[in-house]
Amino acid sequence: MELVKGQKVAYPSQGVCMVEDIESKCIGDNSIRFYSLRVLSDNSVILVPMANAESVGIRPIISSIQCKSLIQKLSTDFDPISCDWKTRSRHFSEQLQSGDVFEAADVLKKLTFLGHEKKLSFREQTLLEKAKFLIVSEITNADVADEAQLRSEIEALVESACKKHLLSQPRVMSAAVH
Repeated sequence: MELVKGQKVAYPSQGVCMVEDIESKCIGDNSIRFYSLRVLSDNSVILVPMANAESVGIRPIISSIQCKSLIQKLSTDFDPISCDWKTRSRHFSEQLQSGDVFEAADVLKKLTFLGHEKKLSFREQTLLEKAKFLIVSEITNADVADEAQLRSEIEALVESACKKHLLSQPRVMSAAVH
């Protein structure tokens, strides 16, 4: 995968970045080429060796067609949620680290649903906020949407998914929580 200067990319767990430069650095006797990525949310810079970009999970941001598909997915029902908090936490972390915004949508829906059933742990609340951040940053950069309005729309879509899930799985989490 070849990135170009000025291109927006998604970096797992960081959100959307801009390729600011492609530079070479001497490390020992080797000259290594790096992508210099500016994280748009906090203005920090990440240097990623070009050879490692794909294995790190860097990818172009989603297209407007994928964006529409993501927005649709936010309101759909989801698979049952594990009752074991360790399994759940590990799975949610892996989904967010994958860099796949559709996986982040799954995490957002499931943790929002769990938040209705019980108070989320600090870790779960952090994962929920991270999932929401990754989705909002990707959609605003793919579709140039108003962030405040987008947050409200996303919350409404996720609530719709939670209601659908409650109808299909009415007592699954309630039984596990009590």
